[in-house]
Formats: sequence, C-alpha cells, structure tokens
Amino acid sequence: MAALPTVVLVGRPNVGKSTLFNRLTQSRDALVADVPGLTRDRRYGQGRLGPRPYLVVDTAGFDPTSKEGITREMARQAEQAIREADVVLFLVDGRAGLTAHDRDIADYLRRLGRPVRLVVNKTEGMRQVMATAEFHALGLGEPMAISAAHGEGVRQMIAEVLADFPEDEEVAPPQDEDVPRVAVVGRPNVGKSTLINALLGEERLIAYDQPGTTRDAIEVPFVQGTRRYVLVDTAGVRRKGRVTEAVEKFSVIKTMQAVERANVAVLVLDATQEIADQDAHLGGFILEAGRALVVAVNKWDAVDDYRRSLVKTQLASKLGFLSFARTVFLSAAKGQGLAPLLKAVDEAYAAAFAKLPTPQLTRVLQELVKRQAPPRHGLFRPKPRYAHQGGSNPPVIVIHGNALEHLSKSYRRYLEHGFLEAFRLRGTPLKFEWRTSENPYVKRSD
Repeated sequence: MAALPTVVLVGRPNVGKSTLFNRLTQSRDALVADVPGLTRDRRYGQGRLGPRPYLVVDTAGFDPTSKEGITREMARQAEQAIREADVVLFLVDGRAGLTAHDRDIADYLRRLGRPVRLVVNKTEGMRQVMATAEFHALGLGEPMAISAAHGEGVRQMIAEVLADFPEDEEVAPPQDEDVPRVAVVGRPNVGKSTLINALLGEERLIAYDQPGTTRDAIEVPFVQGTRRYVLVDTAGVRRKGRVTEAVEKFSVIKTMQAVERANVAVLVLDATQEIADQDAHLGGFILEAGRALVVAVNKWDAVDDYRRSLVKTQLASKLGFLSFARTVFLSAAKGQGLAPLLKAVDEAYAAAFAKLPTPQLTRVLQELVKRQAPPRHGLFRPKPRYAHQGGSNPPVIVIHGNALEHLSKSYRRYLEHGFLEAFRLRGTPLKFEWRTSENPYVKRSD
C-alpha cells in the first residue's frame, strides 16, 4: 500500500501556517494566536480537506539564517520536516508583502531541491492578481492565493497540490485499535521532551534548557519491537497564579485535553527538585480523569543516596493517593530506565482495558463484604449484593444493593483497593457506579 503524501507547511513566523494546518486537518489541534513564534515543534496531522488522504506537517517559524539559541533549534526542526516532505507549501503573507525573510527561505528551499508550491495567504478581499504579483520575484512558480482563516481557495489549492501524486492505489488510514495513547505530563523543564527523544532515539522534539519550551501538545507515533504507541508531549504545567500569558493558558488547556484523550499518563517528576503542590494537583487531575498512570522520576542519576531517600519519602507523603500507579526511576538524558518505563505503561494500559467477568466481580465483592461489613447508617446497614463491569479506560464497576448511597468514603476506598488487589490491576484507578434497589416495603405516596 502506498504511503500517504506528506505536505509540509513552511514560512516565516505569523504567516498563518497553524491556521492552514487546522483548516486542512479540520481540527483545532494547533494553537493559533497573533503571536510570532507560537509553534515551536513540528506537528503531524491527517489531512481531511481535499480529494484524497494525506499527511500535513506544521512547522515553527523558519529562519534558515539563525545560528544559535531557541530559534536555531526551531529552524532545525523545520529543516528536518522539509527533508521528510513530498511537497513543501511555502506560505507568505499577502498583506505584509514580500520581505527579505521570505527571500532567505526561498533561497534555502531552492538549494534543497524539494518540490515547492508558493502559497500567498491572507488574501481575503484582495484581487488575486494584485495579491500575488510581487511574489513572482521568488522564482518558485505561479503563486496560489488563499485565505486560511476564511477557507477561501484552500480546497482548490490542496486539490492542485495532490494532483501531482498518482492515485493508482487506495490509501487507508492507519488503524488506532490497541495503540496506547501515552500523554507525558509534568511541570516545566522536568525532562518530558528529553524522555520522548530518548524513547525515539532521535531529537524529534525540542529539548532546551528553558522552562516553557513546549507550548502545545505534540503527538508522535512510536514503535518498540512489535508494539505501537502514540506519545504525546505536553506543555509544562505551572501553578495557576504564574500562568499569565494568554498563550500559556491555552497550552495548559491543551495539556489537560491531552490527558483526557490519553489512555495512559506518564507524570514526570524531577529528582533534583522538591515534589511540589503542582505535581500533586496534576496527579489529582489525572486521577479525576480516570486515566491509567505511571510516575516517572527523572534525573535519578544526578542525585545522591540521601536525596533519593528524601524523594521516596515525599512520594509517599505528597503523592500517596496515587499509590495504584507504578513508580519508575530513570535518567532520560542517559537513556536509563526506559525499558521498565515501557513495561509499566503496557501494564497500566492492560489494566485500564481489563475484562472483569461478572461472576468473579460478584464473588470478590461478597468476600470483601464478609471480611469487613459496611458500617451502619442509622438503623440500617448498606448491603452491596452483586457487581458487573460497566466500561473500560478506566474499568467501571457497577455495584447493586440496598442503601448504597450511605456507604462511607473510607469503605468505598476499601472496596476499590480490594478489587485492585483481587484482579491484580496495577496502574489504573477504578470508577464505581452505585445502583440502589428500591425497598418494596416502603409505602409510596400516590
């Protein structure tokens, strides 16, 4: 089966690449704001606008002349994406006109020898001939005028671009069944991107010694042996009071959404720092979302025995409510502890989608009640009678009985721990639904 054509969006900052990405993928996956340099990593998406399937890659604002700092890292990401492209869409701003920066990018693309189509964006309300006239000077063929924000000319543009590729074979989208979505989350600069790069064995994401380098949630397919994953790198989450920039606020929202869409969350902690309230808050959100969890303590190689003991004590005291999750100690920078991490992810994923037979659930419930009966509520004692599974990711256990609304929180925690131990579920929380039967002896008012 033929591979999907890969369309890479390139241009200087703020010309509308992410807006076009969202238009082509029929999504809002890429953050969009009137702030230059918002996109920093390359992002892949499935093209849904046009006559046939394709892949779209959004890149950071490209400066081929950059020599150092974060802008050079961003340029390296764009350069790598260009090398992977079947066709490059070079976006320019029709309202701003031709700039020296555009000329630098055009010179670079000509030297590289990749197929390039020149796209003039933001041309709404303008005559096409006037909007594209000066861009002929770039020598990249006939410019195509569009408005990514309004959708004008976008469908015609992508149809023309894809017409250059043969349609002799039907291309099916990749199947996502039984492919764990793993969201890597944590505070800024704890090593999330470094960890993903270590798993991939390449510098797929920007890892830069600057908090807040990753601002969006970036999905990366990953294969280990015969096992497929989708790794999701997320923006570092800070305390709410320190999230002041509008863009960073949206980044936090994207991180939360990535957790909700994931099957497994990897909470990355920094062994060289104190476990903060924000770590606990983020763990609490993962728990509330019902996601399977692995706690990854990074930079383990950089601390001594005293510090290691202190970290373990803090894990028990501050993150004790996440005791259902496995903790892995690793060094992403040195590639240590990666195999145990993936094993823990597989274990958590399997637990999240475990099939729990009704007879076994009921038997475990009855044994737990026999071992410790629920405390009385007034004159009556709640009576859990039988259970069955009501869903997965996380496992949902539906318990039927009488007066279950009066079960105490401590007893409900007792039942949860009992079920987790009985079915050897490691790495996933449980969700309960309580179904109370009506008392037939209670008189109804007619």
